[in-house]
Parts: sequence; C-alpha cells; structure tokens
Amino acid sequence: MKKLEHKVVFITGGNSGIGKACALEAAKEGAKVVVADLPRVKHEQTMEEIKAHGAETLFVPVDVADVASVKSAIGTTVANFGRLDVALNNAGIGGVYSGIHDMEERVWEKIIAVNLTGQFYCVKYELQQFLKQGGGVIVNMASLAGLMAERGLAAYTAAKHGLVGLTKNIAVQYADRNIRANAICPYYTDTPMLRAVPQEMLQHWASGTPANRLGRAEEIAKAFLYFASDDSSYCNGTHLAVDGGAQA
Repeated sequence: MKKLEHKVVFITGGNSGIGKACALEAAKEGAKVVVADLPRVKHEQTMEEIKAHGAETLFVPVDVADVASVKSAIGTTVANFGRLDVALNNAGIGGVYSGIHDMEERVWEKIIAVNLTGQFYCVKYELQQFLKQGGGVIVNMASLAGLMAERGLAAYTAAKHGLVGLTKNIAVQYADRNIRANAICPYYTDTPMLRAVPQEMLQHWASGTPANRLGRAEEIAKAFLYFASDDSSYCNGTHLAVDGGAQA
C-alpha cells in the first residue's frame, strides 16, 4: 500500500519549487493533492504532472497573508474532498539583506505577514478541520534560519524561528487529539526562486556545506513524506534540518 493512499494533502506554495516537489511526491504515494498558490500563477503544468501519477488534484487560489483567502482555500478543499488529512504550510517569501538598525519597517512587516502570520492563519483553520474529523498532520516548512541566525536576514530569521516555535506549540496543545505537527528546516535549495541570484552568491551558499552543493527540492520532499506519513507516527513537535551538514 502506498504511504498516503486516499489521504487528502493540502500544500500552500504548491505550484513550484519545494512545494511542487512535495505535491508530486504525495501524488506518487496515492494522495489526493490540493495545490494552493497565488491566484495569478500558471498552474496547469503542475496539475498535469500530478495527474500523470494517477492522482486526483485540485488547484485553489490562496494568499496566505489574507486570512479570508486561507479560510476559503481550506473550505474549498473540504467541500471537494470531504476532509483534510495532511497540510504542508510551505508558502513563503525570501528575506531582504540589511542591518536591523536600518531595516525598513515595511520590509519587516511583509516578511512577518507572509512567513509567520500567514502560517498561523493556515494552522488555525487546519486545526479547526482536524478537530472536527478526529485528527490530522501538519508539516511546516521552516528553514535552517529557524534554528540559527542568518547574518543580514533578521526578519526572515525571526519569522522562521517563530514558525518552529508555533510547531512545538501545536504538538503540546493537540497531541491528545490525534494531531501531529513537525517542521522541516532546509538549507538553500535549488528552486526557481534562486534562479535570479548571482552565481557567485550561489557558490558561496554551496560552500557553506561539506558537500559543496545546494539542496534539491526532491530531497526536501522526501523529508515531507516522512512527516506526512505514518512512518513518523511518534514524531511530534520536532524539526528536521535538511542542510547537507551546514549546521555541523
């Protein structure tokens, strides 16, 4: 039997990069996959790739910084499939390098709004559905910046640390309701988001790992599958660094 057979999996930021890799991994494992992403994205190719694995799929528009949008996306998921089993809160934006003393307030507010407050909105309404149906699994996509400081990325680091903390609180408060929550903390990963980054910066990041390379989205997706499936049934409130040894 496939590891996510008949499970309904909801993935924010599921149209590209790590989110898309996780969506395809879920499809391979028998899940019904809901790709939630910004309304304007071209999602048809992603949906076709998911269907190629024989999976049922649905695209729902969402802006995680807008609570009404999040509530609607989760409601649409449940209306179509009758339940929600696994939620991957993956949508996020990159940081802006600056000092703390001269960071523009609007930069701080936007990064926190998407990368932390938006994750809270998702978690809130996912939990409401899990409580109605008797359980579920949350996987939060944090970052290695959620475990250690990243010079020049104060807002991003604060948001990702907050997301790791939120993950722990879910476990503490809802473990006795058959709800698990864990976080993945990747290092820099080769995704479309990094394609505009200068080559010398990519090499600098790669040299921060013993393997001298960036991560691959498919490698992060394997960590997602572990937390999403019953393979991790006794893991709750923890995090997994997928960082090529960067932290070491």
